[in-house]
Amino acid sequence: MRNLLLISAAIAALTACSPSTTSEAPKSTATPISAAQDTIQAQMDVWLEDNFNESVKHYPQFLAQLGIKERMDEWNDPSRAFQLERLEDTRTSLAEFKDRFDRDKLTDDGKLSYDLYVKNSEDELRRDRWHDYWYDFNQMRGKQSTMPTFMINFHRIDSLEDANAYIARLEKFDTQMSAFIARSEAAAKKGIMPPKFVYEHVIRDSKNILAGAPMEDTEELNVLIKDFKSKIENEKLSFSIEQKEDLYERALKALLTSVKPAFEKVVAMAEDQQARASTDDGVWKLPDGGDYYTSRLEQMTTVDISADEIHELGLEEVARIHGEMRAIMKQVGYDGSLQDFFQFLKDEPRFTYPDSDDGRKAYLDDATTLIDDMRPKLDEVFLRKPQAELVVRRVEAFRERSTGKAFYNRPAPDGSRPGVYYANLFKIEDMPSYQMEALAYHEGIPGHHMQIAISQELKGIPKFRKFGGYTAYSEGWGLYSEYLPKEMGFYEDPYSDFGRLSMEIWRAARLVVDSGLHHKKWTREQAIQYLLDNTPNPENDCVKAIERYIVMPGQATAYKIGMLKILEMREKSREALGDKFDIREFHDVFLASGPVPLKIFEQRVNDWVASKS
Repeated sequence: MRNLLLISAAIAALTACSPSTTSEAPKSTATPISAAQDTIQAQMDVWLEDNFNESVKHYPQFLAQLGIKERMDEWNDPSRAFQLERLEDTRTSLAEFKDRFDRDKLTDDGKLSYDLYVKNSEDELRRDRWHDYWYDFNQMRGKQSTMPTFMINFHRIDSLEDANAYIARLEKFDTQMSAFIARSEAAAKKGIMPPKFVYEHVIRDSKNILAGAPMEDTEELNVLIKDFKSKIENEKLSFSIEQKEDLYERALKALLTSVKPAFEKVVAMAEDQQARASTDDGVWKLPDGGDYYTSRLEQMTTVDISADEIHELGLEEVARIHGEMRAIMKQVGYDGSLQDFFQFLKDEPRFTYPDSDDGRKAYLDDATTLIDDMRPKLDEVFLRKPQAELVVRRVEAFRERSTGKAFYNRPAPDGSRPGVYYANLFKIEDMPSYQMEALAYHEGIPGHHMQIAISQELKGIPKFRKFGGYTAYSEGWGLYSEYLPKEMGFYEDPYSDFGRLSMEIWRAARLVVDSGLHHKKWTREQAIQYLLDNTPNPENDCVKAIERYIVMPGQATAYKIGMLKILEMREKSREALGDKFDIREFHDVFLASGPVPLKIFEQRVNDWVASKS
């Protein structure tokens, strides 16, 4: 019983209003549970738990992310044969699940688990058609960066066995990377290749890993050996000097005999494919590219919406937000066009941190303070809070030129690793202070950390729901979490509120450029220009963003679609319930289920409203 998808990881201007602070506990939307239902529910929960536990055993890297120390000397199997084996297990498990459990005899929550399991399994089987359409080597989640990042962020060393396993993984870099290279070459023969610009990023990332001792004759250590050295020298470990020396020498050897040839092969592959790649950017260029993009939109948004509808919605939202921006321009007394104001914000020194180590430390410290200031206010709008810790870190140097401006890594379920808000400070001028408040709320609290950590900590629901995900659900929540603090009294500085709007218009513009690139055949340059003309973000931001959307088709549309659905359902329930509406309960309806498609979220809200009416 195994299922790949279950373990892989979803408006017009509103009148701001103060959150309700009523103390009434939320009423359950569930119908009374009979003894028979309770028994069937328990049996299904056991089946789903066994299914999940059996599934994760096949994915050593996911085990590490869960904090489970098994198969620590291995990588995930990248072969097509492995994928096909897992798909067959999914078919078998799904048939068994449907045969064994009668949905009509389950509790309300049991029906939700049933529906999600069936949907996830059927989606996995249907989307296998596109199994080789993901670009294995790209600047966002390419193997040249995700493999070293995994070692640094997820391979813990708490014992001699862990250290030996780290070395074993280093020794398998060459074999593992060669398999991905072969997979990329096979896709290229089918006409599935990223556009030419992507390869420069892949080559640069790879050469960054090839930098430093022992790869080069220099005193600066390679990023992986530096990580390994810091981990085995942890004062909490009791390694002898002889053990440390032996481990260090073996790790150095692994870098020279496995890691180095692996990345040299990536560079050679990238240079070869680059010579053959086209400058066409959207997935429309791929075989059946239109159908692929339609599939990606459905997967990312979890609603029925076409590429043309997304494009028009984006244009409408951009126009609306421009109007709100002009109002703030008047508030601060700026006389000029909106585009002039955009340029003023880019040029004004007070909005930029110093381009120095001290400036970057100040940014991280201030972002941490913003999150700390939010914590005491959470009880005003939430009934539950995450237990996991949250820290703010700078993106590692070896990948900061390629990755996005900010992102979040989930905590380990056992508390051994905190949630991390990563800020990309490579070009400090691209992280203006007027935007940092909204960014901290999105990545930290009440945004991704709130939603993802709470999901992992939920009791009484199957693990596949805790650790699964739907992009519109999570990113919609992240964008909603930028808006919610305004209602809570934050964004007191009008420039900071403009920063919130600049973040929102960034997501609205994504609807336009993503559909433009992949459906309307826009060029990379055309999409970049649209962002430059309609957002206050600097050129480097716009370039990196468009390059991201090109290699991750459809993903960028999820933010605004998810946020609009949350706001739509919130206002509908507020209107229906009147004085009975409690924003804390509404948020709990969203958070208490774990990730769900937006259609299911809508039904859950409707059920909650009916239970209070």
